[in-house]
Amino acid sequence: MKKTALTLIFGLMIAGLSIGQVTDSLVQYTPDFKFKDGIYLNFDMVKNNNPIPKAKLLTSVDYNDKDFFDRVLEGDKIYFYDNIGIRQEIDKSSIWGFSRNGVLYRKVQENFNRITFFGSIIHFVADVTYYDQSSPYGYYDPYSPYRSYYSPYSSYYSPYYSPYSYGYPNRQASARTNLRMFMIDFESGSEYEYNLTNLEMLLMKDPELYEEFVSMRNKNQKKMMFVYLRKYNEKHPVSIPLGK
Repeated sequence: MKKTALTLIFGLMIAGLSIGQVTDSLVQYTPDFKFKDGIYLNFDMVKNNNPIPKAKLLTSVDYNDKDFFDRVLEGDKIYFYDNIGIRQEIDKSSIWGFSRNGVLYRKVQENFNRITFFGSIIHFVADVTYYDQSSPYGYYDPYSPYRSYYSPYSSYYSPYYSPYSYGYPNRQASARTNLRMFMIDFESGSEYEYNLTNLEMLLMKDPELYEEFVSMRNKNQKKMMFVYLRKYNEKHPVSIPLGK
């Protein structure tokens, strides 16, 4: 009887420890959260805080180099070992981004842009280059909302917007670079241009906030866009694994 009781208590202690480990593995995101440093191939890796770490990247760059990721990402290809130790390679153009010192950087065209506002709706700013549509060689818009992309490394397929879309612009055509703002839906990983229509669509997941927002005049809506983006994130916090 005594032995059975001790076994039961020991079993409960182990079960409690296991539950604690599962519970503690997820933490609610705050601005102090540090993402694991490494290269993120897709948004699922961001959600799981599980990038390709420096140790698995095949490179001659010193791991302690402060410009490690800048130098690794200078080439067109990235080489790494996967989880079962098989050598892999991937085009730099298809990666999601990277994290350095716990901060995420999103790839847009050939540049990496710091994620400044993270939550259920992620917000960031990027330089986007356009080519003159009056060119006889055609017009190239890498951020057309009708372009889409699918990759075996991609965690989602979005018909609305894809920063992975690349074309072949005429090098002789005149180009201009503008600052553009974008949003990422944490739940799906889909990305959208930051505008009134797209924000309304994302706010629809919260009927109360959505009704408040659309009840304002259009002029006031535009002024209050970021306020409601923040309100949505405050009402719908996200949880992220601490990582292994």
